[in-house]
Amino acid sequence: MVVKTKAIVISSLRYQEKSLIVRCFTHSSGLKSYFVPSAFTAKKKSIAYFQTLTLIEIEANHKNKGSLEHFKEVKIAVPYQTLNTDIVKSTIVIFLSEVLHHAIKEEEKNESLFTFLETALIWLDTHDEIANFHLILLLEITKFLGFYPDDSDIELPFFDIVEGHFAFHQSINCISAQDTFLFKKLLELKFDSSQKFFTASERQILLKTILDYYVIHLVGFKKPKSLEVLREVFE
Repeated sequence: MVVKTKAIVISSLRYQEKSLIVRCFTHSSGLKSYFVPSAFTAKKKSIAYFQTLTLIEIEANHKNKGSLEHFKEVKIAVPYQTLNTDIVKSTIVIFLSEVLHHAIKEEEKNESLFTFLETALIWLDTHDEIANFHLILLLEITKFLGFYPDDSDIELPFFDIVEGHFAFHQSINCISAQDTFLFKKLLELKFDSSQKFFTASERQILLKTILDYYVIHLVGFKKPKSLEVLREVFE
């Protein structure tokens, strides 16, 4: 079946000397993997299309048999201005691609998540104050994956990361009152909120909390290898 759809490049892996295996989160079909033969030959400019988290428009032959699919046509949907040249933004992109790689399941269509990610990436590309972007994004993604924190009792002093709700007493599954206070502040933020809302050390605490939350609520989720690089960038 030939499909035309927008897609976000999650990762690309060199295969043998000249080819690529590209994993994309597509608007129409969820996560799909594609084989790109001869991607590194002089006559081809395929590599530019498959940089991490690039927004592309594709026409592809989807056989839907669990094997690698094949592109018929690929073009850039939104040319980035800063994501591939700004060191902080490119580090965020690498980190987020790892998160998405483990968070999004194979063949799982999620059009609302795709639209959110597309909008968020364009926002990141066009703004300079981005210190809290990755924290807000990680928390917002949980809405689309089904484990956004229950904030109906947000006035309570402790957050239970296993149950995903706020509690009056601190059980073994709860983060501290101070960390809960930070978490509540993060729940209130949007991308356009002040980026000076947290100190560097507070961001590190929040990042650890959110990643621990992902590990608990997503089967098979692994903390990104690029985590330490991201920490260094935001110190």
